[in-house]
Amino acid sequence: MNKFTNNIKKKINKVISKIKKRYKEISVIRYLKTNILFVTYVLVNLIASWLLRVVTMGSLFNPLAIISDLAFIFVVGSFAYLLKTKKQFIVLLPLTIIMTATCVVNAVYYENYVSFASFSLLSTASFLGDMDGDIVTGLIHFKDMILIFPPIVLTIVHIVLCNTPYYKKNEKIERNKKRFGNTVIMGAVMTVLTIMLMAPSDYGRLKKQWNREYLVQRFGIYVYQLNDAIKSTQSKFTSLFGYDKAAKVVRDFYAEKEKNETHENNEYTNIFEGKNLVIIHAESIMTHDMSLSFNGKELTPNLNRIASEGLFFSNYYPQVSVGTSSDSEFTFNTSLLPSSTGTVFVNYWKRTYEAMPNIFAAKGYFTASMHANNASFWNRNVMHKTLGYKKFYARDSYDYSDESKVIGMGLSDEEFFKQSVKKLKKISNKNGKFFSTLITLTNHTPWQDEDKYGDYTVDYKHKVVDEDGNEKEEVLPYMEGRELGRYFKGVHYADYALGVFFDEMDKAGLLENTVVLIYGDHDAKISKKEYRYFYNYDFETGELYDSDDERYTQVDYYNYELNRKVPLIIWTKNSKNNKKLNKEVKTVMGMYDAMPTLANMFNFSYKYGLGHDIFSRNDNIVVFPNGNWVTNDLYYNAQQEEYMNLHNKKISDEETEEVIKNNKYADTLLDVSNSIIVYDLEVPKKDEKN
Repeated sequence: MNKFTNNIKKKINKVISKIKKRYKEISVIRYLKTNILFVTYVLVNLIASWLLRVVTMGSLFNPLAIISDLAFIFVVGSFAYLLKTKKQFIVLLPLTIIMTATCVVNAVYYENYVSFASFSLLSTASFLGDMDGDIVTGLIHFKDMILIFPPIVLTIVHIVLCNTPYYKKNEKIERNKKRFGNTVIMGAVMTVLTIMLMAPSDYGRLKKQWNREYLVQRFGIYVYQLNDAIKSTQSKFTSLFGYDKAAKVVRDFYAEKEKNETHENNEYTNIFEGKNLVIIHAESIMTHDMSLSFNGKELTPNLNRIASEGLFFSNYYPQVSVGTSSDSEFTFNTSLLPSSTGTVFVNYWKRTYEAMPNIFAAKGYFTASMHANNASFWNRNVMHKTLGYKKFYARDSYDYSDESKVIGMGLSDEEFFKQSVKKLKKISNKNGKFFSTLITLTNHTPWQDEDKYGDYTVDYKHKVVDEDGNEKEEVLPYMEGRELGRYFKGVHYADYALGVFFDEMDKAGLLENTVVLIYGDHDAKISKKEYRYFYNYDFETGELYDSDDERYTQVDYYNYELNRKVPLIIWTKNSKNNKKLNKEVKTVMGMYDAMPTLANMFNFSYKYGLGHDIFSRNDNIVVFPNGNWVTNDLYYNAQQEEYMNLHNKKISDEETEEVIKNNKYADTLLDVSNSIIVYDLEVPKKDEKN
């Protein structure tokens, strides 16, 4: 028996010996020893992508994203093997620099806009030239710069290897074409594995590019950015592919909408017909700001007063994508959603849009936009003409001679309003009725000029009794010196400037026949970490509550998203004490509901709007560009495919009839909007057959 066992062992050892000898060249240890530079290239870029997910979404480990990253890194890096060993560095370094730049740009963008950048935004990189250098650097945080390590590490490894016999030894044994082929095969295997592990819904998400967070979390930043680059070319080839399918989607949607929706008058129908309309696009103002006070002083006293005297829509949500402020302008004016790739203002400005400036111009109004920044910022000099503004008063239309009146990115809001009201007066005298949008600037991130915001403090002052029994004031820093604190100071200044605007309008006699509408363009895009500090500051100790303290307030995905609401206020000089015009409207509302609501009030019609007149809806739904949606009852998270009940705060992933219906509606709405934008589609006339 022992003899038989020994013979078996000898045969097994012989086979193993042959296998070792045959495959010695591709053994793990040998591979690592003879591919040090390539292995370094793979590791540093893989770690960088992982770190990006950590610093943005807090995603610590996702094997699916790692596999996708490896597939991309292997395939693009394989071409280095077509060169001699020492020269492979000239391929791997540029690739690493590109991937590092991708990570850094997306980290910075996410930090400031809570989303991932679109490839098409490269065409708007010139916008940075419109910003002061301090403002640009203010957008970059220290943790973002951690991501620049890959090219540094790769270069150091290359220099070390150059000072050893490594490259000379490798050139003698390396078979470049074979290693190229093996590496491509490894990348292909990873790609196939990625495809096999994809959920059925992933294909649609890649195609539509709506939920950027999900794509980065699921496929990694490199595959996301590659997919986005491909999608961003869509605007250049729309006439070649997909037109008929998109046209059918649009025809079917509007035919169904016409059949099911009624168009009944309500108490607000034509209430403002013939009046002027001034719209204030308030940079980064949030509804949450209106509830805050520091040391007994309201953060937004003027905004609160206007809201208390007019129609205040307290559940109004922005629906922005990568275009931020420009997306707000577009959706507010057209009742369409932002494009799924790129931005409408940059990628799809050569279109005909049914926008409020065009509509009011057709009603005999003089339409003007005013913004004391460079006209080219967000391509406004072109897009505002497309929307229907007859005149765009940009930076060159304003007096910048007094440097003390420049804050942050440009002219202070106070000075902007003073000069703008003079322009409105001239327009009124010369043209009669006017429709005008005033875009504010001072409250734009990163709120660096806090010394120019006034003396409003965001610390905590309180009285204490010292050991001698004397009462004295103690000051705790609270929000002073923090990003959120700087933002609050910017908000208070913007609110002060808003008060100046109303005073100037009243002095000019322009409030008598004018409706003033104020809306926040989007939230401040400030991280959850800042809000956790804000909510969990212990005013007794100056420290933060521990997470297990019963007083601790958790800032999770849902309360952060729900807190992104912005104010919408419609005000007239005689709205105070008017039952119709002086109340709070709590129905959930999106930016795309503004135009339909104003259409009813100002008596104009539209064909393409996706929103609704809020005074005719009790069951409204707000669809976001990432596939999320919110109603009066639920907030749906498309990334996790779950929702929160807004009444009991419970989270569930149960596919109820309501959830299935709303998901289908959200997908349809996003498809319809994107089809109209990309293919420049028109709604067919009632008598036109499909």
